[in-house]
Amino acid sequence: MKFFKEWVVPIASTMIIVVLIRSFLFTFVTVSGPSMQPNLQDKEKVILNKIATYRRGDVIVFNAKNEDPRYRAGDDKYVKRIIGLPGDTVEYKSSNLYVNGKKVNQSFISLSERSQGTEMSFGNTWTLKTLSSGTLWQKKDRNHTTVPKGTYFVMGDHRSVSNDGRYFGFIDKNHVIGKVVVPFWNSDSTAKKNVNQGSNNFFSK
Repeated sequence: MKFFKEWVVPIASTMIIVVLIRSFLFTFVTVSGPSMQPNLQDKEKVILNKIATYRRGDVIVFNAKNEDPRYRAGDDKYVKRIIGLPGDTVEYKSSNLYVNGKKVNQSFISLSERSQGTEMSFGNTWTLKTLSSGTLWQKKDRNHTTVPKGTYFVMGDHRSVSNDGRYFGFIDKNHVIGKVVVPFWNSDSTAKKNVNQGSNNFFSK
């Protein structure tokens, strides 16, 4: 009994606490792919906050199985940045991104990603209406001028390679797993600022 009380109970309690924390509060995840460069690198380990309140500019991880019709098995967790919240309009014009008519501060990516990378197959002017009018998006997401209730519009930082909301539509909030936090021991202070504080200066002043 002494061994049980001194060793088994504390170890079992610790394991239960760890499981609960990982299941409901925080966990570590590994970034896969280049879609969030230069701020997140392939195979980089970051913290996932599962109890966060999501705001524009936050970087999130979500389950893409029911969001992207072209997702690949085994690669169903996507990491992207929230651009539009429910009710928002999103518009792109000649290197500038606008949400509800306000210019977005895109200093977290290069000029080439703000321009050619954002345009890609969509031209130098697009809106949610033009994006959602095509056949790339799922039927439930088509023909919207604003972000629908209970969803988000997301984009990757490395937009020239990112498979994101421009291609498959809106993200259901119920499929969001958590908010990405670059840990304090990461030496890249710019990346930490661009990811951890992405919502603080979302709009240009």
